[in-house]
Amino acid sequence: MTAPQSSYPLLGHGFFWQDLKVGQKLQTFNRTVTETDLVNFISCTGMLEVIFIDAEGAASAIGGRPVPAALTYSLIEGFILQTMIQGTGMAMLECTQKVLGPVRVNDTIHAVVEVAGVKPTSKGNRAIVDSNVDVFNQRGEPVLRYTARRMLAGRPDASRTDSKDSGQ
Repeated sequence: MTAPQSSYPLLGHGFFWQDLKVGQKLQTFNRTVTETDLVNFISCTGMLEVIFIDAEGAASAIGGRPVPAALTYSLIEGFILQTMIQGTGMAMLECTQKVLGPVRVNDTIHAVVEVAGVKPTSKGNRAIVDSNVDVFNQRGEPVLRYTARRMLAGRPDASRTDSKDSGQ
């Protein structure tokens, strides 16, 4: 006989806002960007710009096979969604990006996420969480920096008194 599903810890569940503290840093896994990633991304988004579809032309201008910064951002957001905010993320409210360098096919990227703010809302056991996300290539060179403002859920059994421990 097995116990009801709710009695087991849920693998891969993200952080509730009460688990995050201002200044806390987290690192994603590494991810190598492949030619297939590039082709699938530009095909599905319609980003069929010459720099992404002409391997010879792009190689001479930038060196290597560049990928859209939107692909880099999307791959990192995939890591964040699967790990940090799975089941707790309620909304992406704002995002700003600054491209710092090219990412090319066969580059390996990862990110460091720093919690920049945790502000509980006045109702609903949720908070606005600001983060700075720095993306690096395999040589440790910064390639993308973005800020994200998200709404995250709180622990189901949490009381409003938890907001005093949020770091803000």
